[in-house]
Amino acid sequence: MQNIIEKHFSASDLTAINTKIDELEALISAKLQNLTDEENSRYGSIDETNKLFVNKVNDYSNNQPSLMSPDVDWAEFSKDYFDRSALQNTAMRLDAISKACTETKRMHDYDNYQNGLLDKKYTDYKADTGGGALYDTKSAEYKQFFK
Repeated sequence: MQNIIEKHFSASDLTAINTKIDELEALISAKLQNLTDEENSRYGSIDETNKLFVNKVNDYSNNQPSLMSPDVDWAEFSKDYFDRSALQNTAMRLDAISKACTETKRMHDYDNYQNGLLDKKYTDYKADTGGGALYDTKSAEYKQFFK
């Protein structure tokens, strides 16, 4: 099988994509933070049970405000809750795009490799049948990739 994918990007497609990525990075980068290894260890990640707990705290704060602790900055809690939900959704969408890009690239890699093998066979044929020094050189160059 060769040419299993025949959907291609134009130069203008790639320019538009890169422009949108630049816009997204400009929009979001000031609000994102990369953690050091030490910070990742310190802050960790809450597990699914703790996420359910945070959701329950949020439900209580929204539905029974009389039970809210005065020691919590609830305005900040609400902003953090909103942002974590928005970032989770954004990350999931970007992960899906990233996965699709990787898998589509894999199909293009496959096509390139299969067509490369066809070119190698043709080159070897021409080198074996006296096609000339250029085919001999090309065939020798290709041999380094095959044991």
